[in-house]
Amino acid sequence: MAETSKEHVHSDERKLLKELLKDARENVSTVAKNTHFSTQKVRLMINQLEKNNTIWGYSAVYDEEKIGLKHFVLLVKRNNNKINEQTVDQIISRALEDFAADFDTFIESSFYVHGEYDWIITFVTKDINHALKFSESVLAQNPGIIERVTILQTMMFIRKHYILNPGRMKLKEYL
Repeated sequence: MAETSKEHVHSDERKLLKELLKDARENVSTVAKNTHFSTQKVRLMINQLEKNNTIWGYSAVYDEEKIGLKHFVLLVKRNNNKINEQTVDQIISRALEDFAADFDTFIESSFYVHGEYDWIITFVTKDINHALKFSESVLAQNPGIIERVTILQTMMFIRKHYILNPGRMKLKEYL
């Protein structure tokens, strides 16, 4: 495939992904209309993106406050000790989610980063006490690996998962 054809394919995929980010529940006809693609092309592209794991999930965006939860960010700084294979396997499995559930905590995202911290976990739970217990348990589950953790509570999302918060005007209360 010529380089320009590859660029065109990636451009079409990006255009489709941008539209899906607005509302992945939107019907295919509307997505096709908004992207100026045929419905058949949109269906084929979505199927291909799902098949090759470019799209690997769909999720609801919700207001934690309305269901009695609070959102937190856990920043984890590793030390320079080598991590054993069992710990790595635990990190890349769903074990953290199962473990978090014991603390009435639900993992939203977990990712490794390059910078001051090495691992970021975003999660929801009842309150700061539950968040602290979860944080302490992450330390306990990874002895000799973690140098420090920092916990932050999200006060308000303006945008979450690419979607503007319909209640973002409440930010004026915080500022």
